[in-house]
Amino acid sequence: MLKLVLLLLLTAIISCAQAAAPLRFASTANNPPFEFLNSEYQLVGFDIDLAKALCERMQQQCSFTNNIFERLLPSLKFRRYDAVISGLDITEERQKLVDFTNPYINNSGTMVAGKGLYNNIEQMKGKRVGIGAETTHQAWLTVTWPEIIAVTYDNYQNALLDMRNGRLDGIFSDTVAIQELLKTNPQLAVVGQPITDQRFFGSGLGIAVRKGNTQLLDNLNKALESLKNDGTLDQLRRRWFGAAD
Repeated sequence: MLKLVLLLLLTAIISCAQAAAPLRFASTANNPPFEFLNSEYQLVGFDIDLAKALCERMQQQCSFTNNIFERLLPSLKFRRYDAVISGLDITEERQKLVDFTNPYINNSGTMVAGKGLYNNIEQMKGKRVGIGAETTHQAWLTVTWPEIIAVTYDNYQNALLDMRNGRLDGIFSDTVAIQELLKTNPQLAVVGQPITDQRFFGSGLGIAVRKGNTQLLDNLNKALESLKNDGTLDQLRRRWFGAAD
């Protein structure tokens, strides 16, 4: 009888500990306004506010870790995190590795270069264009415009520095991120039209969870739907993107 009581007590303690464990999100803090470090080196941005709103709706604590973009999905697979929210386009290739929530925002890609230098992307053939490593932007350039030289960066501030010093001709990233970049870099201009290629950008952005983690996926989707229905998601969009989506 005593053994049974102790076993039940131990089970209850473990259950409480698991319930109290925060939901561990991972992100890469180099893609404003989605996620970036503020002046106090805190991880902030649209994705971070969205994750916090989801946790509040699920009545669960959450924690955030900043990691290199290429390591996010592998680290998720090895259970270092529970979810990844980092401007992830939902693609068939990534769906082989992880499960995604329903999309929370539409997405497209946009290229910028020096103002007045190029009118369309075809004119960028043979030019050096900065992109994030292991991103859909890199994949799209490789498949669609192999004549463009894709140069990977861990953040776009370094890409901007290389552009100023003549080592780079353009930058290709999410449209919303590019719009943020243009606010403080008037010497840049958009090249051509936003890219909405269905294979890379057409399904929107989603939150990644480990394959088979259906409970967390369902909980996130229900909370996301609730945020959509009561207008919270739209409020977050307006706060971080203005009218852009």
